[in-house]
Amino acid sequence: MSLLSRLGRPVLRTLQPETAHNLTISLLAKGIGAPSAPPPVTRDPRLAVELPVSGLRLHNPIGLAAGFDKNAEAFSAMLRHGFGFVEAGTVTPLPQEGNPKPRLFRLTEDRAVINRMGFNNQGLEPFVKRLYARDRSGGIVGANVGANKTSEDRTGDYMTGMNAVWPQADYVTLNISSPNTPGLRGLQDRDALEELLRRAAEAGQALEATHGPRAVFLKVAPDLDVTAIAEICEVALRSGALTGLIVSNTTLKRPDTLTSPHRDETGGLSGAPLMQASTEVVGLFAQHLKGELDLIGAGGVASADDVRAKLAAGAQAVQLYSALVYEGVELVSRICIDLMSETSNGRQAASPSAR
Repeated sequence: MSLLSRLGRPVLRTLQPETAHNLTISLLAKGIGAPSAPPPVTRDPRLAVELPVSGLRLHNPIGLAAGFDKNAEAFSAMLRHGFGFVEAGTVTPLPQEGNPKPRLFRLTEDRAVINRMGFNNQGLEPFVKRLYARDRSGGIVGANVGANKTSEDRTGDYMTGMNAVWPQADYVTLNISSPNTPGLRGLQDRDALEELLRRAAEAGQALEATHGPRAVFLKVAPDLDVTAIAEICEVALRSGALTGLIVSNTTLKRPDTLTSPHRDETGGLSGAPLMQASTEVVGLFAQHLKGELDLIGAGGVASADDVRAKLAAGAQAVQLYSALVYEGVELVSRICIDLMSETSNGRQAASPSAR
């Protein structure tokens, strides 16, 4: 068991959630608490996945979602913990403090988290410098970009982010799904999304000519009805800007099953209560996209069964984050072991190529 896990259970849980998270990032950034190399099971070739549209080759289908490593400080350490890919961010053009504290809450009884962080980050300059200095042989690293809260041109902020991270990242994600920046989810509406993706397509063509191709994803919310899902898919397919979608982010809904005293906190809910609903949304997107764009499934993933459910719904890979709060970083290895056991026993393999 790594130092990070030994700290994670007896010590970090005694701290306020944001304090615990910042300490974890600080340790990882200093190289403390991560193994020197990924656990072998997480690099078994039978778990390897290639996203057919994006062209990304992943050691395994389990990714670290954006939000954990907002400032691109710990991606190398998390790859060494075994993640098949890591998404750093969300990063905005200018540094911003985010929303007032407290803004992060453990719902321990529900294996869930509520956050209203508000894109707190150090801005693009240090983020890009850290990506530039990385060892590219360590694994796939994506950059999740967003808009500043006070920006007068939020679509322009996404273009600024794309231009800055494109040369250094393996893929770029346009995050229009956070519920904690007022009005941001309005970019999912047809007219706003068409404008965003039109400009993204233009920016991507220019960047590709200079720096080579990159995968580009759009991250959307789980709180979408069937009409909105159909419209987003139509616009996404027609735009030519994207290679895939990440479905989904946190939810504003509060299931009746929640029992934690923090259940009524404002913000986005993530973790176990989101698993079923987010998987259903993945399935709806898959029906419309018909394999023409890649799908990464996120929301509530905490086990090999959860990974299988997302893949069965139409995703090629998954992301997790909130489960680490309760399961520790060894969760990635445990999931890979379970997926490998399934493969070895001759049942449905984890890799989409084997399905």
